[in-house]
Amino acid sequence: MAKPLMAKATAVWLVDNTTLRFKQIADFVEMHELEIQGIADGDVAAGVKGFDPVTNNQLTQEEIDKAEADPMYRLKLKFNPASVGEEKRRGPRYTPLSKRQDRPASILWLVKFHPELSDGQVSKLVGTTKPTIQAIRERTHWNISNIQPIDPVALGLCKQSELDAAVQKAAAKKAADGSVMTDDERRKLVSTEQSLGMDSEPKIPTAIEGLETFTLSGSNSDDEDKPVRVVDAESLFNLPDHDDDDDDEDDAHR
Repeated sequence: MAKPLMAKATAVWLVDNTTLRFKQIADFVEMHELEIQGIADGDVAAGVKGFDPVTNNQLTQEEIDKAEADPMYRLKLKFNPASVGEEKRRGPRYTPLSKRQDRPASILWLVKFHPELSDGQVSKLVGTTKPTIQAIRERTHWNISNIQPIDPVALGLCKQSELDAAVQKAAAKKAADGSVMTDDERRKLVSTEQSLGMDSEPKIPTAIEGLETFTLSGSNSDDEDKPVRVVDAESLFNLPDHDDDDDDEDDAHR
């Protein structure tokens, strides 16, 4: 059932001006029965002015009278042609003023890391216009030199599930077109859940890259046949012994 406009204020008016049961009012405004009881006790919606649903074309007096006569009757919202299609509003989503300055950074992030997304998809994700997206794609934006790419999910401009859904939709469209994708493009088209579930590939540090086959042993067979001379500490540091007779002769000559 559709929810009436200004539901809490409508509930306040129905509590003050009708003899409807709390359950009937709660079902009509889609609130909990205890909240309606709290409104009647003055604990909930204090200071809220009642919103007349009859004057505002949401209920008829005959509908209220019928519900007051039958406690099991459920109120039906009056059909309003002006509200038809309101939930299917098109165009970019509304972005709060406090987050609008973050949109260029999020657009640059999406353009850089998910170039497969169309301008329409980017527009729906972060709530922007296609000329702005095109200017950032072509790097003709007036502030492009100061913009740093930031994940729109981290900025709170969209949900991770919405971003994953857009990426998967772009991947399916690209696969249907039959275009060849590079490995980097395939990795970008993987959703967050799939990427987190993948096993990490072992990588060689860049500092030792290219030394995988390096060994300390020589490859010449002639070197392997030569005997290896072992030098111990005593033979290296001990000096040769002098004969005592030679020392005596030297003293006699002096």
